[in-house]
Amino acid sequence: MPYPMEGLPHQVTIYEVGPRDGLQNESSIVPVEVKAEFIDRLADAGHKVIEATSFVHPRWVPQLADADELFGRLHRRPGVRYPVLVPNLRGLDRALDLGVDEIAIFASATETFAAKNLNRSLESQFDMFEPVVARALEHGIKVRAYVSMCFGDPWEGPTPVAQVVRVGERLLGLGCHELSLGDTTGVGTPGHVTALIGAFRRPERLAVHFHDTYGQALGNTLAALRAGVTTVDASTGGIGGCPYAESATGNLATEDLVWMLQGLGIETGLDLGRLVATSTWLAELLGRPSPSRVVQALSKG
Repeated sequence: MPYPMEGLPHQVTIYEVGPRDGLQNESSIVPVEVKAEFIDRLADAGHKVIEATSFVHPRWVPQLADADELFGRLHRRPGVRYPVLVPNLRGLDRALDLGVDEIAIFASATETFAAKNLNRSLESQFDMFEPVVARALEHGIKVRAYVSMCFGDPWEGPTPVAQVVRVGERLLGLGCHELSLGDTTGVGTPGHVTALIGAFRRPERLAVHFHDTYGQALGNTLAALRAGVTTVDASTGGIGGCPYAESATGNLATEDLVWMLQGLGIETGLDLGRLVATSTWLAELLGRPSPSRVVQALSKG
């Protein structure tokens, strides 16, 4: 039985990142047919937004070298969005050739991570993003922007709120329809989340992307919902991390998030049983238990 709380939205969109952010850190290559089935299973569970893959150079992320083949295999269902990550204009060209209608770009809130992840400075990263966003918009493609290291950077320490806001507002100003604030190493806490979201002019254009390194992901999500956010990134089974930051552990598990939201009476449109079954299936293929606490509890009956 749900027990609603005041000040929370009635509905939340879960932006599923398992097929891209979840699998990109796997050391063993997952077959393309498994990835395609994974995405189909997620759609069967009720997902309306499934980030399918990334059009990065295979040298950067070998796990996603099959992006073109995978996208060609997808059974794209009406009403389901299949955004892809693109790092540059070449990645966008590949996406355009395949009929992608929504993309995401990946920025940094800190100088060091911009250098390590993008081979750019904090300022010069925008030189790469501006033409990508402009060309995508010319083709009628929606663009989401991720910002990583929004709460802390393992090389620089805590990230100043004002610095995150400067980066984020500039990305929104380029024409991005949504900005996902990433706690890449999971160091954020609810008060920090509240302060950061409150510093933006339009919280309704924000999403949040929490990693559960210190067990704070659900608490941080609740703080974000109270602050006006209604889109939350999550990964089925809690799989994933960041190949460019060793301290970035698993994403917030979709099942753990759905359990909490159902208990609050917040609609997600997702079937928890199907999600648990999908995570159990995937965990068997990956050869290790799911990190999700809800999957661990429910899969034992």
